[in-house]
Amino acid sequence: MPRQARLDVPGLIHHVMARGIEGREIFRLNKERDAFLERLAEMASEKGGPTVYAWTLMSNHFHLLIRPAEMHLSTLMQRLMTAHAINFNKRHKRTGHLFQNRYKSIVVEEDVYFLELVRYIHLNPIRAGIVTGLSALDKYRYAGHSVIMGKRGYPVQEVDGVLSWFSDNRKTALAKYREFVDAGLDQGEREDLRGGGLIRSAGGVVALLSRGHDAHESADERILGSGEFVDSVLNAKNVKSAISLIDGILSEVCSRSGISAQRILGPSRDRKACKARVEFFRRAQDEAGTTISDLGRMTVRSHVAVLRALERAEHEKGLGSEH
Repeated sequence: MPRQARLDVPGLIHHVMARGIEGREIFRLNKERDAFLERLAEMASEKGGPTVYAWTLMSNHFHLLIRPAEMHLSTLMQRLMTAHAINFNKRHKRTGHLFQNRYKSIVVEEDVYFLELVRYIHLNPIRAGIVTGLSALDKYRYAGHSVIMGKRGYPVQEVDGVLSWFSDNRKTALAKYREFVDAGLDQGEREDLRGGGLIRSAGGVVALLSRGHDAHESADERILGSGEFVDSVLNAKNVKSAISLIDGILSEVCSRSGISAQRILGPSRDRKACKARVEFFRRAQDEAGTTISDLGRMTVRSHVAVLRALERAEHEKGLGSEH
């Protein structure tokens, strides 16, 4: 089965992971980890950069919990990973790919999974035996937990965005956050947090099996959340894809006809503009599934006017074929 395209939805939380090829190291030196974090901070500080909530750098993989904004996630990750790979290969006199395939990203239902993922990501060093106990994690340089605890600085990390879930009072929030992380020490590997799919969207195996045969639950491996959340994300993605397709159709019609987009979408009754407008209407319907009502909204016309324009063109086409 071909791989699905990654979902890149600005404004939603994404859990991003990338591993070294064949499980090999992607960080050997602390200065490599520091350079990676500096590069991430630079991009997060750019206009339209992502918001960073949680992160952990392990020897052979990393985790990020971020909210992309104007900068596409694909752009961010390509820049981040390519620069790191080039510098790593140069320093260690190696060639070839550093990372295993592509990075993996999961769109996350914030209300349900945000805090669970903050904890899961930040506990990685303890699970791997890199540090022993929460006191050591409080000071560990290469996980965002130490930033939240105030033991090290990383200005681009959105600490308040995590602590505000616990209390408006910072001291109280810190205590409750640490208690929350401590409560997860015995949870081990959380397979339920590592991807989407039907079982997770249904609320677990028991919940899925208890559903009736006719019950429907949307699911997608790229989305961690309820069926309703999956639907909302995919609908937003489909709308974005449709808009991009419609823009492409309009550009092609403009190029073929020599008529500007303003004239096609505007009130012009010039014969050439009307002809180009009808071509746009037809193609938008056929190729993007655009409705008559949506075409009317795009061109500030009633759906009746759009329908009549199409019928008129069809009639003229029929008359032309008779001669």
